[in-house]
Amino acid sequence: MPAEKHPPRSESAATSAGGTAKAGRGKHVGLAVLVAGGLAVVLHGGASGGGEQRPSTAVPSVRFDKPAPPQEATVPTSTAPPACPPDMVLVEGEYCTDVRQDCNQWLDDAALPFARCGEYSTTSRCVGKRVSMRFCIDRREYTPPGEKLPQNWASYDIATKTCVGLGKRLCTDNEWNFACEGPDMLPYPYGYERRPVCNQDQKDLFEKNPRMQVLKDLREPADGRPECKSPFGVENMVGNMDEPVAREGFENNAPFRNALKGGWWMPARNRCRPATTAHDDFFKDIQIGVRCCSATSGYVPASEPKSAISGEKKL
Repeated sequence: MPAEKHPPRSESAATSAGGTAKAGRGKHVGLAVLVAGGLAVVLHGGASGGGEQRPSTAVPSVRFDKPAPPQEATVPTSTAPPACPPDMVLVEGEYCTDVRQDCNQWLDDAALPFARCGEYSTTSRCVGKRVSMRFCIDRREYTPPGEKLPQNWASYDIATKTCVGLGKRLCTDNEWNFACEGPDMLPYPYGYERRPVCNQDQKDLFEKNPRMQVLKDLREPADGRPECKSPFGVENMVGNMDEPVAREGFENNAPFRNALKGGWWMPARNRCRPATTAHDDFFKDIQIGVRCCSATSGYVPASEPKSAISGEKKL
């Protein structure tokens, strides 16, 4: 195979490029000599401190400051006090002054004054007026400091003084009802069917005493039945302790201004609406305790009160 022929290189182009490169190198050498000489003069003048100072030909440095980081958005914090103190819960909504509830299955003779209903219809009917309410109520029955069981041997009068000493007040019957039944007007705080979640329906009620009937103390701790809770989160509103309240409309009817709500550990109604109104304001007994209410917000805790029943024998 014949050898591949390449076109002849252009010598003139190569020579021209080489000449240009040589010329360029010559210019660069000359420029370097001039710059070095000028630098020597400048350095000499600066070192000797004499001679005319010429304006600097140095290029001024340019600062490239980093932009400031963006400020994080601050969310304003609320300074409003909580609606209720820690040991109380907020009750708010529309309360019905009169309710109709139909029992589908009675556990006792319906004619008995304390008859128990096993199951109610799931429709409670408001036949009264709707009233807006907003207040605080104790989450649990009042237990004195250092005690394991809620206060007993109380009365309307004693409960009133105890609540005032705590910086609170006694609940009204309508407030108590609403805190127990919630906006759905439940017959029991936990629903429509009677369940053994509260301290109720105890049958062995009396001490063995041949001379007289003495009730056994069957109280339980105020936090011992977490399932016995109303829609608002108020515990033990039925069973465990009877709770005195102020009857609205009876403020000037002393000494019968009170009602007992919720029932205690005996087999009784233990519902939200029923009340015992046969006792005067000073009637006290082993099964009567204390629960308080207060207005919302601006609550200022009071110093621990002196016992309203100091010296009273507790069973």
